[in-house]
Amino acid sequence: MRPARPTLRALREDLKLPLPSAREPLDELDHPILAKAREHFADDEAGHERIRSVDDEVVFKVKVQRWRGAVWTDDDLPWLIAAGQREEGSPDDFYSALETNARAARARYNAGNRQPLGTRTYVGHLLPDQNDRDRYRLEAAARLVRHLATAVRDLTRGSLHDGHEHAADFPTFRLGVLVRADDGHETYVAVRITGSVPDDLIAVVLRHVPGCDPTVWYPEYALPGRPLFPAEQAWSTLMDPKAAAELLNEE
Repeated sequence: MRPARPTLRALREDLKLPLPSAREPLDELDHPILAKAREHFADDEAGHERIRSVDDEVVFKVKVQRWRGAVWTDDDLPWLIAAGQREEGSPDDFYSALETNARAARARYNAGNRQPLGTRTYVGHLLPDQNDRDRYRLEAAARLVRHLATAVRDLTRGSLHDGHEHAADFPTFRLGVLVRADDGHETYVAVRITGSVPDDLIAVVLRHVPGCDPTVWYPEYALPGRPLFPAEQAWSTLMDPKAAAELLNEE
């Protein structure tokens, strides 16, 4: 499964956490109940305890320290839809309060809809909504940029070491970086992309090549030693030799 994440409502109202920027995925937040949910739902084969008092959706328990949570899964994506504290024997105990609130929500739903629910509870209002899905897509874009930035740096460093092109595959394209360094002189860098990739993603790739001015890349019609093949695009520039030396010294 993909890592468990909280809904925006659960994040703000139950966990009392501020909403971070999209560069910080909600499935990586540091909180005991979120860490436990990620661990508990990481294994597709692991058994999960259902919250039996909720019968309109399949919702599972997650427990750590005094924290208790309710997890609902959407295909292979677990969502923490509610969380609270354990207060054994008290109506404020999380699971008791969840049942009480779900029964009240069912009553409100039936009062406002011509087709009543036949279940005892209703947790539809706790499930991920469009705002949650929009946030997930924003994070996916930010995650891709992070992944690209790391890959570009690794490919550049690898090519600096041996003078050969280093490449990596992405869902719709293949990215290659070729660095030709002459000790003490300017260093030639070529970036090759094969496949379908939007212009804004190309800009991201070129912007993250270390030691290169992101505004000074030139389209190429051939690579050292060979012409471009169909569906290939390439750009070249010069790398600052000091940046090249620093990159070579990285672990």
